Amino acid sequence: MSTKRLLGIFAHPDDESLIGGTLLYYHKAGIETGLVFATRGEVGEISDDSILAPPSNLKEIQEAEAQAAADILHVDYLRFLDYRDSGRPGTSDHQHPHCLKRARPAEVIGKLVAIIREFRPDVLLTFDEEGGYGHPDHVLIYRYATGAFHAAADEFEYPELGLAHSAAKLYYCSISRRQAAILHEWLQEEAGESFFKDVNIDQLGLADEQISVVMDVERWRSQKMHASAQYRTRKNPNTPLLHLPEELQQKWYDTEYFQLATSRVGDDTVGENDLFAHVS
Repeated sequence: MSTKRLLGIFAHPDDESLIGGTLLYYHKAGIETGLVFATRGEVGEISDDSILAPPSNLKEIQEAEAQAAADILHVDYLRFLDYRDSGRPGTSDHQHPHCLKRARPAEVIGKLVAIIREFRPDVLLTFDEEGGYGHPDHVLIYRYATGAFHAAADEFEYPELGLAHSAAKLYYCSISRRQAAILHEWLQEEAGESFFKDVNIDQLGLADEQISVVMDVERWRSQKMHASAQYRTRKNPNTPLLHLPEELQQKWYDTEYFQLATSRVGDDTVGENDLFAHVS
């Protein structure tokens, strides 16, 4: 019996925190897992004062952090597309010639097609159309991963990049809208402002009717948090998110949500809560 495979495609290292418990769940079930990052998250300051890293070395450090996190999550396959983090609109990073924002769509999709045809996953995961919380690179990788899902299956698209491969399903992942509202309210009370201050909180995350699969990953919470903690260059120890009370930690870390975007094996059935349902 051939091994089933799950591939997550994201913009930056640490984006996989959205699916950390799911990666661990399916690893335990004997499914091979993989992650692709478009960038290494180069934009931003060193958050841990104990790390002495000049900017020229930051990319290598953040790649090592991503590998350490992937090891904790038992990820079998890790790849980078080698674009630069685009940062926020209006910044010089957003105009950098090598950033994801300035890359040719056909080129990015081609790189993803090559990876899909090499790893040959049954299920693909990426951001929802809002990119989680609207980061430009997140929205771009949603578009490119969706395009690659379809192009990889077409033998006439990118024929030089290997044999066509039809993944069975494509899911979008995000927090739930209820999670976002609860966290937004707590952050306003504790910090006086929300991490989500620049987005429409009423549209953030997946609404109940969009959610196809709910993964209960409570047993893997500590491993998820340990993996996320490897990103020392991206974690400000003073951020309120790292000091959530136990009740909110359960709501934030113990459940992961997915929306079925495209399926070649039929729709999910309510209550199955299995990304590989109907995948033979």
